[in-house]
Amino acid sequence: MITKRIIPCLDVKDGRVVKGINFTGLKEISSPVELAKYYSENGADELVFYDITASSDGRKIFTDILCETAKNVFIPLTVGGGINSLDDFDRVLKCGADKVSVNSGALKNPDLIGSAAKLYGNQCVVLSVDIKRVNGVFTVFAKGGRENTGLDAIEWIKRGVDDGAGEIVVNSIDTDGVKNGFDIPMLKAVCDAVNVPVIASGGAGKVDDFITLFKTLPKVDAGLAASVFHFGEIKIKDLKIQMQENGICVRL
Repeated sequence: MITKRIIPCLDVKDGRVVKGINFTGLKEISSPVELAKYYSENGADELVFYDITASSDGRKIFTDILCETAKNVFIPLTVGGGINSLDDFDRVLKCGADKVSVNSGALKNPDLIGSAAKLYGNQCVVLSVDIKRVNGVFTVFAKGGRENTGLDAIEWIKRGVDDGAGEIVVNSIDTDGVKNGFDIPMLKAVCDAVNVPVIASGGAGKVDDFITLFKTLPKVDAGLAASVFHFGEIKIKDLKIQMQENGICVRL
């Protein structure tokens, strides 16, 4: 049985971890370095570090903060934000990232996924997709959920996997920060479309949300969340114990 992963997400803006609702109303929380160290020592399976305004600001990721964060993390680290070229992949990997998450950069240059996969391997390339329903259609948004691309999300994800993305992060804008549970219909549509690991993001509010996610959609590989972990509403070790008690395979 495949072990399910629990992944805290550090959304970083101006060097500080922030969190909002539906991708808006950002509030400052803490230092990414301190939070990363805490999660690395307290049961997280992996960690995601997003420089959430790098793409919209048209700049490169904060490498100094990233390097310091990577030094304090002893679990796999995925990094994204402002990844637009192979040079960007190279830079964040040299800073200590294990995997690189590409979102808006791939939308601007779809060939980036294939080029990175050939150079660094599929396992290194994570396609992160911000999705919102538009007239009932799962639609891709860019620049931190600010820009409607008009692209069909399922078709875009299928293309990304065909090009070499080894993992998909599904960010539901509709459920982000609302804490009413993961977007099961959206995640099911993605799981039915591809055969690479799928990470669910957006909507976790309580332990039962994770249990419902993995029991309803066994093909989902990991649950990603931010505020419920940052504010101590869910302790990762407690979450994993309850998952195990519900027959879900986890690393304790």
